[in-house]
Amino acid sequence: MNISMKRKHLPLLVAVILCMAAILPASAQKQRARVYGIAFYNLENLFDTINNNGKYDLEFSPKGKYAWDGKKYWKKINNMAYAISRLTTDKTPDGPAVIGVSEIENISVLQDLVKAEPIAARGYKIVHHDSPDLRGVDVGLLYNPKQFRVLTVTNHRLNIPSKPNFKTRDQMCVVGLMGADRVAIIVNHWPSRRGGSEQSSYLREAAAALSMQIADSLLKIDPKMGIIVMGDLNDSPYDKSVTQVLKARAKAGEVTPGEFFNPFHKLLDDGIGSYIYRGRWDLFDQIIISYNLLDGGANGLTYIGAKVFNDAFLRAQEGKYAGYPFRTFSEGAFIGGYSDHFPTEIFLKQIVK
Repeated sequence: MNISMKRKHLPLLVAVILCMAAILPASAQKQRARVYGIAFYNLENLFDTINNNGKYDLEFSPKGKYAWDGKKYWKKINNMAYAISRLTTDKTPDGPAVIGVSEIENISVLQDLVKAEPIAARGYKIVHHDSPDLRGVDVGLLYNPKQFRVLTVTNHRLNIPSKPNFKTRDQMCVVGLMGADRVAIIVNHWPSRRGGSEQSSYLREAAAALSMQIADSLLKIDPKMGIIVMGDLNDSPYDKSVTQVLKARAKAGEVTPGEFFNPFHKLLDDGIGSYIYRGRWDLFDQIIISYNLLDGGANGLTYIGAKVFNDAFLRAQEGKYAGYPFRTFSEGAFIGGYSDHFPTEIFLKQIVK
């Protein structure tokens, strides 16, 4: 080709190169992923100072045995807000998309909590429902509206036919969107071990059956929905309520559609707990995910990790309880800590198109 011919075809060549440059990056570029943090935290008796539940919350009032006054209350509020401000920030700088909470007295304590300085700028919104629990404690959900959009909320009562007067915390189911993907979060605080763990296990097994019933109903509506069962289950990842009734498997590869994966099983195997009783660590605070949220599942969100958040500021630093959760009271004395439980976290990845 002579010089004149080269010049003649040059504009066409440039046009082809520019066209390829516009097309290739779109097909060759790496996919971007967004990570969402999901947390649960038992706030250990977050009561206001007003005695409005008779004898059941008298102890958390100025005249009660804890002399629960405004100074102690606001110390507690700011402590909890600071702890929440630190959750999931190693992977999600803006903090958790959602935080399930338990042992809260009413919506007003949550309203004070989300306005506290350490987290006020995040603009957390509240989902709350008054439960029939005799102590007057409920579960709730805090969520960042920039990361999670609530679609529906339902509350589910645990009824025990053999105990018609039995009252405990309702299970709260919040369905919403993380990005374009639908996910349901079932927040729990299962019945306690009062009377002995074996003697009371049937109550937690009934609670697990209720969670499973909720999950099954959701999957019938939307088979691609991701489901998260979280809470203070008052049972370990090894117990029947979790492994057999809820069908929460210890290994992700063993989970089949309609079942769950429990990442906290492995953590407890490794000696990591969220709660300690009589010198023995356990992991009552669990976040359990459905098959759809695993690699290969139908949902666009995929599980990538879990942890117990037990940074040094949440642990007692001295005395016979060194290393234990740094709680609000110790042996009846106000010590100004956080909670008797460590919070727990999981992380979900979503490919951004």
